[in-house]
Amino acid sequence: MTTATLNYKSIQYKISLTRLIKINWKRVYIAALACSLMLLVLYIFRVNELTQGAFLIKNYTKKIYAISQENKILESDFAESGLLGQVQERASQLGFKKTTQVTYIQMLQNSLAEAK
Repeated sequence: MTTATLNYKSIQYKISLTRLIKINWKRVYIAALACSLMLLVLYIFRVNELTQGAFLIKNYTKKIYAISQENKILESDFAESGLLGQVQERASQLGFKKTTQVTYIQMLQNSLAEAK
């Protein structure tokens, strides 16, 4: 036998092996379509969860801002009721009042005495 004959027989053997494996392409396409649809449904659910998470973060950020504003108001109220509140109460007992009208007086530059 020559080399060409051996190669021909080995090629025939390989071809006969491939004929043994039959692929049902219709089933492969149906399985691929089913996998694609399943991945699409999972993608939609994941995007929905991501969107819900973004809205939750936005709502929590608004709540944190509102609570921090309320905290600032409470801190200022506490400061007023603490030392500042006592000072204002004592000033009202002594007869002091808040100034309502401020009047500025213009003075000439040379009207004051200069220290040497």
